Amino acid sequence: MELISAEQRSALIWAGRPFLKLELRDGYAFDAELFSAWQRRDGAAIARFVDPWRDKVAAEVAAGRRIRRVRVVSEPLSKYQRMAVAIAGPAVEAGEELRWLPRRSVSTLPLPGNDCFVLDDLVIFNVLGGSDERTEIQLYRDSHVVKFCRDAFEAAWSIATPHNVYKPF
Repeated sequence: MELISAEQRSALIWAGRPFLKLELRDGYAFDAELFSAWQRRDGAAIARFVDPWRDKVAAEVAAGRRIRRVRVVSEPLSKYQRMAVAIAGPAVEAGEELRWLPRRSVSTLPLPGNDCFVLDDLVIFNVLGGSDERTEIQLYRDSHVVKFCRDAFEAAWSIATPHNVYKPF
């Protein structure tokens, strides 16, 4: 395991290969500004956060690469996750394959302890603290860790609901 910076993580994720993203939390402190904009219904501020992701997704999809994400969520949804559902449209329209998985459905799934990105031969974990702030970013190249995370993602993906048909309560 090696610790990497946010810049290194970004470079690895956007290096021209498909990736899987597994999210396990109901809120993220580093999105506080976006969440505040959503609560204020400030469309311009929301777009400043959402548009760069949408544009990156569109570029990856245009290059023939898939971006798949599973969000494990508690229901009823937290306010943060209600925002996430509401603002996901542009990235989904750009080609991100997003599915939602109610936490009650994952009790018997082997899942990693932290959110992760799974690429061909590596896994990047976002480790968060008790107040949902990022504390470190871990990079693993061990093939067993990669396989575990890929298998966990695929198990979650297989039972998750596509964004366009997900009906949160």
